[in-house]
Formats: sequence, C-alpha cells, structure tokens
Amino acid sequence: MDLGAFSVSLAVKDIHASRQFYSALGFNEIAGDIAQNWLIMKNGQHVIGLFQGMFDNNILTFNPRWHQDCTENPDAPDIRDIQAALKAAGIALDSEVDPNSQGPASLTLTDPDGNTLLLDQHC
Repeated sequence: MDLGAFSVSLAVKDIHASRQFYSALGFNEIAGDIAQNWLIMKNGQHVIGLFQGMFDNNILTFNPRWHQDCTENPDAPDIRDIQAALKAAGIALDSEVDPNSQGPASLTLTDPDGNTLLLDQHC
C-alpha cells in the first residue's frame, strides 16, 4: 500500500527554539508560518513538521498522492481507496474521510502502541 510521502509531526514546546535546533542540524524551512506556530522543515529527503500548541503528542504523517520531494503523485492511490483497504483489513480508524468526497482529505488511526498516524492528502 502506497501511503505517500512520510514525515514526523513534532509537538514542540517552543517553536523558535525548535526551529533554531533543527536549522543547526541542516533542516531548511519549506512551508508553514511561525506566527501561526507551525513550520515544515526538510533536510535532503527527511521532512519534519514543528507544531506548537496544536496537538499533544508526536504524529507519524503520511501524505497520499505526494512524493517525498514534495511534488504531486497522481498515479498513487487516493486516500479514499487507502481508507477502504484499511477497513477491509480490519484496521480501526479514529477519523474517516467521506467516501463520496473528492480532493484533499485526512484520516487518523492509532497503532497498537498508541502512536497516532495521520494520512493527510493535499491534492
């Protein structure tokens, strides 16, 4: 199952300190708005999101129909198809996509260890 691009969404305490730390590790800002307390940073093919005050725990994030280089992948499965496959496999979803909708959408699920996974389709 192609889940798309992968990143880690970090629930940070101080977005300015986190930006400085990850910049020192070679990450560059590619999206976001620090005034809104969120940034997306990239180092090579590694992507992290910094989010202050938006959620309590770190999240494993997958972007269906998106390449790791942040370009659209129209040949990859749509999130609604992924949702149907997950449900057919007996995987419980915490939030779901309207199967009759089109375009951007997201769903969440929790792994057996309590980690949250977000599938967030941009296009």
